[in-house]
Formats: sequence, structure tokens, C-alpha cells
Amino acid sequence: MDRVALRGLKARGHHGVLPQEREEGQDFVVDLVLGLDTRPAAADDDLGRTVHYGVVAEEVVDVVRGEPVDLIETLAERIADRCLQHEVVREVEVVVHKPQAPITVPFDDVTITITRSRV
Repeated sequence: MDRVALRGLKARGHHGVLPQEREEGQDFVVDLVLGLDTRPAAADDDLGRTVHYGVVAEEVVDVVRGEPVDLIETLAERIADRCLQHEVVREVEVVVHKPQAPITVPFDDVTITITRSRV
């Protein structure tokens, strides 16, 4: 299976358990790896036979900006579901970064990584 990766998609969302997270929002960063067969697109040099990563990027940002959820696990699942709506995408790995998580000790990042497939 071939891979198309999008790294560092950024959007502001209002996800989290704490009222402050819901009210003020925070920045989230998403990395994706889409699994698909790119041979048909390459053979015909045809965008219509692969995944349009610009469209996927916009859809992922819309999910992050969309309806708030408590958990980044739920957000990652919604992003994976959206990516798998593209017929050519067979598998997706989603990493959601929450670099402004409400943690009281110094840290660089909090992430959740999930992998989902059509199977």
C-alpha cells in the first residue's frame, strides 16, 4: 500500500473536558498518513484516481473547528472516519497533537495516534 502524508495541519478547536478549554479553545495539530494504491493515478497522471490531499486537509480542519468533544480520542476517530469516506483511501493513521493541554508540569506535547482501515 502506498502512503500520502500530511503533517502539521493546524486548526483552533474547542475540545476538552474543562470549561476553559470549551470557552477559549486552543490550537490542535493533526498529522495524517493515508494508505491507498497510487498506481492507477500514476499510470494515467490523473488526480481523479487518487486522493486530493488539499481537499482532505480542508475537511480535517473543518472537523477540528467543528462540534466540540471531550476527548482527543474522539476527535481522532472523527478525523479517521472523514478520511475513510474517500473511496480510494483504504487506511489512515491519525495523530492529534494537543500542545496546549491543561497540564501543570512542563511538557512539549500530548498526542493520540490511531490507525483505522476499511477492513
